[in-house]
Order: sequence, then C-alpha cells, then structure tokens
Amino acid sequence: MKSQKLIKVLALVLVAAFATIAFAACTKSPETSKSDATKSGSSKADDAVLVVAYDQFSEKFSPFFASTSYDQDVVGMTQLGTMTTTRTGAVIYNAIEGEDEAYNGTTYHYTGAADVALRQEGQGTDAHKTIYTIKLRNDLKFSDGQPVTIDDVIFSMYVIIDPYYTGSSTLGSIDIVGLQEYMYNNSEIGKLDVAAYIADIANKPELQQYIVENIITPTLTDELDWVKGSVLTDVEKYAPYGITADTTPGEGLYIFYGLDSSYDAKAHTEAEVLAELIKQYGFGEGALKDADGNGNYVALANAYAGDPTYFDGDVAGRAKILGAQELLASGVGQPVPNVAGFNRIDDYTLEVTTNGYAANAIYQVCSQTITPKHYYGDNSLYNYANNQFGFENRTEEGMKRVGAKNNNPMGAGPYMFDKYENGIVYFKANPNYYKGEPIIKLIQFKETPSKDKIAALATGDVDVAQDVTGSVDKFKEIAGYNKDTNDATGDTITSSIVWNLGYGYVGICADTVRVGSDGGSTESKNLRKALATLLAVHREATIASYYGEAAAVIEYPISSTSWAAPQISDAGYSIAYSKDVTGAPIYTSDMSADAKLAAAINAAKGFLQAAGYTWDEASQKFTAAPSGAKMSYELTLPGGGVGDHPAFQIATQAAADLATLGLELKINDVSDANVLWNGLEAGTIELWAAAWGSTIDPDMYQVYHSASAQGGSGSNHYRIKDANLDALITAARQSDDQTFRRTTYKQCLDIILDWAVEVPTYQRRNLVCFSTKRIDINSLTPDITTYWGWMSEIETLKINK
Repeated sequence: MKSQKLIKVLALVLVAAFATIAFAACTKSPETSKSDATKSGSSKADDAVLVVAYDQFSEKFSPFFASTSYDQDVVGMTQLGTMTTTRTGAVIYNAIEGEDEAYNGTTYHYTGAADVALRQEGQGTDAHKTIYTIKLRNDLKFSDGQPVTIDDVIFSMYVIIDPYYTGSSTLGSIDIVGLQEYMYNNSEIGKLDVAAYIADIANKPELQQYIVENIITPTLTDELDWVKGSVLTDVEKYAPYGITADTTPGEGLYIFYGLDSSYDAKAHTEAEVLAELIKQYGFGEGALKDADGNGNYVALANAYAGDPTYFDGDVAGRAKILGAQELLASGVGQPVPNVAGFNRIDDYTLEVTTNGYAANAIYQVCSQTITPKHYYGDNSLYNYANNQFGFENRTEEGMKRVGAKNNNPMGAGPYMFDKYENGIVYFKANPNYYKGEPIIKLIQFKETPSKDKIAALATGDVDVAQDVTGSVDKFKEIAGYNKDTNDATGDTITSSIVWNLGYGYVGICADTVRVGSDGGSTESKNLRKALATLLAVHREATIASYYGEAAAVIEYPISSTSWAAPQISDAGYSIAYSKDVTGAPIYTSDMSADAKLAAAINAAKGFLQAAGYTWDEASQKFTAAPSGAKMSYELTLPGGGVGDHPAFQIATQAAADLATLGLELKINDVSDANVLWNGLEAGTIELWAAAWGSTIDPDMYQVYHSASAQGGSGSNHYRIKDANLDALITAARQSDDQTFRRTTYKQCLDIILDWAVEVPTYQRRNLVCFSTKRIDINSLTPDITTYWGWMSEIETLKINK
C-alpha cells in the first residue's frame, strides 16, 4: 500500500491514474515458451491446446471476489450466470426455451441457463413493489457432476449481501424488502443513529477493538513493510523527510507516523516501534492525539491517506453491526433470520421483491453467478426452511471460509479451472456443461506483455491475443505479418475489432488535488480545471497518433456505446474543458494547433489564479501554492515503464505546459499495474490514467455516488461527494422512463465535469487477434459486438488440425 508516504513524501507531486473496471494494464512476461509452459500442466500435444495471451492476473479467481477484468474472465470460463443478453445488450427473458433477435441482417437464437421476469405493483416511480423471478433449467450440473438448484443461487445471494462481504457486488445497494433488517439482524435497524454511536466510541470497547485489530494494526504493519521495501532503498527521494542512510526501519516508520516527538525510535527495535505506534493510535493508556486534535483512527487516516474520513466507511459498517446488537440487547427490535424479499418458490425458482422500482435492479437481481454451495459453502449448513443458507452467515469466520477458495474456482461454466502456475491459468473442458462439452479440451490464459502479443501470435507461441491495444503501430505490426492482404486480417492473423464497452480517461482525486481541506470548493475545482484543460487540449492529436482509426476522442465521462451518452446534436453538448474561468469559450473554430495550445495555457493560468496560486509578473510564473495545494503533482499510469499507454503523451505534453507556468507534473509510469490499483484503493493517487469497463445499464451509483467514496470500499476513486449529484443518480436509477434517465444523466455528467475529477480521453475499439492458421475462423461466434464477445460461444470453437 502507498500511504501518507505518498501524501508526505510526494508532497511535491501530482498522481494521475484510473480504474471499471477493465484496465489497460501492462504485465510481466513469463519466462516460459508455449511448449515449455505446457510441460508443467496437463499432458498434451501442442495442437490440442488453445493458448490465449492475457494481461497480468491478480489471482482473485473467485466469483465473489474477482475485481480486475482479467480475473473476471477466468471466473467467466468456470461459472454460469442466470441472465442471458444479446448482441445488442438486450435481456432474453425466456432463455430456457430461447428467443430470437435479428442483428446485422441475421436472426440469432439465444438460449441460457434461466428465465428471468419482473412485474410491478404500480408503474415507474409510483411502483410500490417490484417482483423479480429467476427460474433455472432443471438439467444443470456443476463441473463435479452435482446438480444445480435454486438453493445454489440463494446461497450466492446471501453471501454477497452479508455484512462481512468485501467483494465488488452491489446487490446490497438494491432496496430489497427486508435486506437491511436481515444484514444487521434487527427489525428496527432504522432507529440506529450510527453517527451518534461512533461519537460515543469512548464507551464502545468492541468498536475500539475492531479498529485496533482491523485498521490500526494492519495499516501500520503494511507501512513498516513499505519503509523497509521502498523508503530505505531510495534514501535520496525521502531525504526531505529526514531519511538518511543510517535510518532504521522503526525510525523510518516513526518519522511518518509518530505522534510523540519525545519518543526515541532509533533506540528501539522495529517491533517495539510498531507496538508503540499501535498504542499511540489506539484507545487505551498511551493513546495520543495529533496537532489538530484528531485522535486514534482519524489521525491515522489523515497520516495514511491525507483524508481524515478515509476509514469512516469501515468504521460505520462495524458500528452498524454492533449498534444493531446493542439495540436488540436493550429490547429494541427483533432478530431477523432471513431476507423477507427472498421467496423460494420451488427447487428451481426464486422471487425477489424490492421496494419501488430501480431501472438497473434487474441487472443486479437477476444476473447472478450460480456458485456451488457445496464447494464454496457447506451443504450441512443449508436448510432454507430453518434459515440456514450454506455458510456461517453474518460472521467474519464464515466469510473467510467462503473466500478460502479464491484461487481455485469451480462452477457450471464451459471449462474447469486446473491451476495457475508460472503466469498461466490452465483450464480443462467441462464434460457436464449444459450446452455440451466444449470442442477444445484444453485452454491456457498466458500472461504476455502487451508489446509481445502480436509477435507471439505470429510465431505460434499463442493462438489468441486478448485485449490488444489497437494502436497505429499495432495495426502496422499485424499488417506486416499478413503478407497476402497487408491488412488487419489475412493469412496469419484474423482481427476482431468492435467498440469497447468502456472508455479511457484521466482521473483526478478531489481529496488529494485540492485547495484547503474541501475538495468541492470553487478553488479546488479551479485547480483541477487548470490541470484538466491542459490535459484535454492534447487529446485529439495524441489519440490519433496512438490509435489511428481504432479510437475516437470523447467529451463526456461515459462510453459512447451507451444509449445515455450525449450526442453532438444534443442541446447543451460541449467539448470537455473548453471554457475558461469566466465561462467563455477558450477556442475558436479557426485556431491553429499552436494557437489552441497557447489559449489553453492562458486559460489554465486563469484557473490557477482563481484557485489562489501566487503569480509573479517578473518571471511570468507561479511561485507559491495556496494552503492545501502544491506546486508539484504526480500522474500515475500503467505504461509498462516504457510509455506504452495512450495517455502517456497527453501527460508528457501537459507536464511541459505546466512547467511554463512554474508548476510540475511528474509522470509515474509503472511496470506493475497493481501499484496503480492498490494506490486507488488506498486513496493516495493524485492523478491517474486508465480505462473504465462499463455495464449495459449506465447507472452511476458505484462510481460517482458519495456512498461509494468511503475508503477502499467503493469505486468512487475520484472522491467526488456532491449531494445534488447523489440525488440525480438516485432519481435516474428509480425511473423506467429512458428519456428522463438520459436527460438526468446529462446533468450528472455536467456536474462531474464541473468538479474536474475526470478528463474523458478516448473510446477505443476492442482488438482481439486470432491465428488464422491455428483457429478455425468459421467456428468463431459470428457478429462479435460490444456486448457479445468471442468467448460467448467458446464451446463451439475449433482448432485447425
């Protein structure tokens, strides 16, 4: 984790990065060739295995806890879902029998594992209740031969709505009848004042214990590792903070986190220093407060992430659990053994009832992964009639047991997970797959550096190159191997190019790039608008140079594939960050590239002056930053350490522009993308570049709602917290009127741009490349689209003999 070490140590820097949830990560290269790698896996001949070049895995292959798109693809190979969608993203409600939909002049028949349905009591925003139904086929089996029933779905749903669940599912945000009461085991949970409970923390020993054991101790322990692994190995970088060649690990940790200036850390072992700091940030004897009067975990949050609210989400979650228990003990409320809105109809059918109506709820409620309760849970702990759901629900130990299978997934999908070894995920065909055992019996997902994917495909080291960056250079490289066509598809490589369900962007964190302590102030927004303006002006030329026709610049932070994306013909449509601090246009249609750049720099100057930066007329530069802001920031991007990222030149040129104004923008080009993801979760990144993976429904709750900005518990890495935006997001998700939703989302997008926490950069085309010689191209699923990938019918794929 990169903590306040980054806030303090990189106090002269601004960090740029990104995350949705498909990331453009560059990866480590395994040292094994295709033939060498397979020797350690299942016995096979080279012509019997399909090898797919992949980016780096995070080894969270659980259907409950996978977070990166690459880990989720591993999960997808092994799991089966309850919802079926088409090439246009439409829901197939009668998937057991199947439905037809025409696309591109061809009618396709879609079938799936379950039928789904919804019915309302009332309509739209007036709906009193909405009832969703999931009905499974009755002939499904898991890969181990065990039958699939609705009880496996029920088990799965109880896991992801458990108060101790820490995965990325947001089913818990849906207003299911009785959900909150069940989660906290109290029928009167609405009577709990969580803020008041936390304010009385001096009298809450269990909450204190939780904070010490689950926040203070692990955070400081990780920071000690950081000091030993990073600080003391780069003394020059950290010298401004008192680090020298003679600094001990304990002393180094105390420099960043010590609260008692009289404590001599050098005279103690690192274990003693760690224990002392845990005591200082704790609640008992010896606990201290910082200079601002903050105590305990609040002070640690400020030191760790530069945000005193960083741990608030975790603390509030535990406070709600403990507070609900105290209410019960005092006679307020009754225990709640189940979710009232879950209704098991029979062995294959479940109804879920929600309060009101939410447009995105069908994708949350009816799109469930069917996980085997006998594998991830315990059959002996399942008895629906007696409110037992297959695991020790509402306990930390129970959730840990569910997570124990993180690295060894099992399900009812087309393939079975064999192992992950030396950067390769091994799969075997599932003989019990309901659509029939896949034709290709062995598949490997092999970690391969982005720069090497096409060459590996051409030489036969891999058969498919997944998620290739469709840059100008990549298309030239592909065409060079296709001697017959000199194009992206030919005798060596066949390319599939479709618009990506997602987009690239540069993010700016409102908590780490701000003036004073309020990331939502006008001054803070002006600071970020200065940076955003200089980043935005370089998008068009850079994206054209990097991607050519494989990408297009976008002006709003939403995938252009979405029905909610603003169109150029819409009233109020504008170019991102094209107005100055007075609201006047920065550019005119007849400006040259040089004139546009000069205008952007001048506009950035105006924003910085309005933010409170000190301008020196003599030097024509800014000489001082206002309180809470800095003269130097850092932008983080996963370019493999060699600048292989579409935003690299954008950042480089923006840095040069800022330098003319006296500010610095450092570029942290990381070779390990996990540095970026970990920093985003920790809330320590300032600016970053990456790409979101979008969903079919454009609901913005998970990424932009204030509730998703607490610590590492949500995906609001921008830390945007705006009550008006929250209200609009809620209104949009509660409506079934697409016209209203589209208009409302436009208002949301305008607020996001006004906060200047996101610079939309590009909409790219997905590029997946296949070996024309190895793959039977005619067996590929036809008409691959944004919503229908090449693996959608992977069971029918064939290898040329």
